[in-house]
Amino acid sequence: MINNVLKGIKAYTGAFALISKLKLWKYFAIPILISIVTAVIIGLSAYGLSDNIGRFITNIWPWDFGKDTFTSISTFIGGIVVIAIGLILYKHIIMALSAPFMSPVSEKIEAHLTGVERHNHRNTSFKEQLWRGIRINTRNLGKELLITLPILLLKFIPVVNIFSTVLLFLVQAYYAGFGNMDYTLERHFKYRESIHFVRKHKGIAIGNGVVFMLFLLIPVVGVILVLPMSVTASSINTINLLKEDNLIHNNKTLV
Repeated sequence: MINNVLKGIKAYTGAFALISKLKLWKYFAIPILISIVTAVIIGLSAYGLSDNIGRFITNIWPWDFGKDTFTSISTFIGGIVVIAIGLILYKHIIMALSAPFMSPVSEKIEAHLTGVERHNHRNTSFKEQLWRGIRINTRNLGKELLITLPILLLKFIPVVNIFSTVLLFLVQAYYAGFGNMDYTLERHFKYRESIHFVRKHKGIAIGNGVVFMLFLLIPVVGVILVLPMSVTASSINTINLLKEDNLIHNNKTLV
């Protein structure tokens, strides 16, 4: 597992150079716009909702003593809740809407890494790719929320809340990597086959998602580069996994 996580992270080292070499930046124009607009909308919503959630939690405390302390803690936790849910919504929205634009990127990377220009892929249209992205990310969104909400409750428990933060980060990372891997898997597998494949290689998904989440900590630049870098890194990893499983083959002579 740890080795696979490291592989998922390591793939980022050559991502920027590969994007430039294959002249892929033009494919990221619309996804970057989607990323920026989504980040702004969710950021403004989070700013307005954190105090409201804090006040809602404060109402649970019925006594006067310690009210101010509990209010401060509640406001802080409210902010964490909004940020956590905001990040979940952000990544699934941008990955779902960007699916039709990311599939060609992944396909060009596959042709470069395998030396095969034309594979026997599943042929899907723009509409089908968009629907696949929405379906996968809606499924992942529901599962991630079910896991995240109990983890957020652990933040009320001293000491345990430290470990819950790490666990929350890893859960978010896994589903981010999941979505990125599906841009490649969409051509090779049907919906349920892809889910099984990612579960089998969850370490790769987590490694890819760890860097994805860290990118979002970088103001402005993070939301611009997060998709180009993470999708390229994930494509490299996923294609290598498919080659290891003999699901695609190398051919140095382009056909």
